[in-house]
Amino acid sequence: MNTPVPSVATTDPATLSLREAFAFLDDRIAGRVLISGAPGWDAARSAWNLAVDQRPTAIVVATTADDVVHTVRTAAELGLAVAPQATGHNAGPLAADDGLAGVILLRTHEMRGVEIDAEARTARVEAGAQWGDVVAAAAPLGLTALAGTAHDVGVVGYTLGGGVSWLARSHGLAANHVVAIELVTADGAARRVDAGNDPELFWALRGGGGDLGIVTALEFGLFDVPALSAGMLLWPIERTAEVLTAWSEWVDGLPASVTSVARVLRLPPMPELPPFLSGRALVVVEVAMQEDPARVDELLAPLRALVPEVDTVHPQSTAELLQLHMDPPQPVPGHGDGMMLDELTPAAIRAFVDAVGPDASSALLSAEIRHLGGMMDPGVARAAASVHGTPQPGVTAGFAAGFLLFGVGIAMPDNGAALAASLDRLLSAVEPWRADIDYLNFAEHARPAERFFGDDLERLRAVKRSVDPARVIRSNHPIG
Repeated sequence: MNTPVPSVATTDPATLSLREAFAFLDDRIAGRVLISGAPGWDAARSAWNLAVDQRPTAIVVATTADDVVHTVRTAAELGLAVAPQATGHNAGPLAADDGLAGVILLRTHEMRGVEIDAEARTARVEAGAQWGDVVAAAAPLGLTALAGTAHDVGVVGYTLGGGVSWLARSHGLAANHVVAIELVTADGAARRVDAGNDPELFWALRGGGGDLGIVTALEFGLFDVPALSAGMLLWPIERTAEVLTAWSEWVDGLPASVTSVARVLRLPPMPELPPFLSGRALVVVEVAMQEDPARVDELLAPLRALVPEVDTVHPQSTAELLQLHMDPPQPVPGHGDGMMLDELTPAAIRAFVDAVGPDASSALLSAEIRHLGGMMDPGVARAAASVHGTPQPGVTAGFAAGFLLFGVGIAMPDNGAALAASLDRLLSAVEPWRADIDYLNFAEHARPAERFFGDDLERLRAVKRSVDPARVIRSNHPIG
């Protein structure tokens, strides 16, 4: 920025114009401040979903926790809000309806430090760390993190929202294994909270999203996973009803060591895809199974009896799980949303197939159903914490639902209406089986906070009022 910078020792930011105040902040931090029209502005305001148009008042690219402190204090003095963002996943609700007006977008993507304590089996990660960073550091030590399905998902946002990994049925949500959180609250104070230090805020942060403060570092547990087989079984889309019916029967009674996803894919012809995927419409079952190979074969027998065209299930390291779901390797423009289902009845399967199956004119790239249960049952998660003497889970201990659905497509200039209609058709079709709750990380459009937090919402709002009465901190899914 070219504006002359006032003396730090003699100038109160509250007396300056916004441009002068941002220049003053730029001089104080190790990172940088950007305003509209500055070099790098458009790149800095881009979300992971390139279809989201973020237009904040200013952007701070932080490189240290002190940068976050200075940004929050300056915002409060100027009457502005601050919205933290690392990778920019799930940014749609934040940017909708001019939601970033009067807001400093605080990008933390350059704060990517990862420290592993192999003896304690814990990781400490900075605010912008991605799951690929954590897996690269932990895997050589034989340790596994409860990572998301893609390498470039931000650890902090994923975990604050709950965090459903490939190991979630056996280990529970990632948020349940957080042992400490470093954050800056709305008063500009740097804090470290854990089960013994401000336990109410610690409870609220674990699954409450990004509305309570700006997390600068997380500490969480890592695990030994001695046996793992994972991969996909693939059939032509014409067999969707048959495969989904068999899969829904198969998951009933599975041990918690098995996590699986059934999905319908309509893939464009792309040279980077293998020939058995490129340009094809398919029904796929993806599995992650913490069992020895003989037990894997025994458990998979009912699905293999359907004679999949491709079967890639094989013993592997947990690091390979980042590739299993085939998420895009870089930001793309997208349009999607999700919901939870209480159960997957034959009628629900028929509705799903009618909306996205072989006879549907769907523009969705992917429509998936994830099997929940196991340690994702909130009662089971709380009981396990009591048995093992670990901290009780936070506000989102798990989900009182059986399945998690998500539909998404690539947004292009010529398919916007068709894509929106296809997503609406899918969500409307399965609405009769919708659970009473939603998963914050899969909610790509705004919805009432009651849908995420239910009876715990008033307790959560009390925490918000205590740490941020003026609503300086903003998030994609606000509590208040």
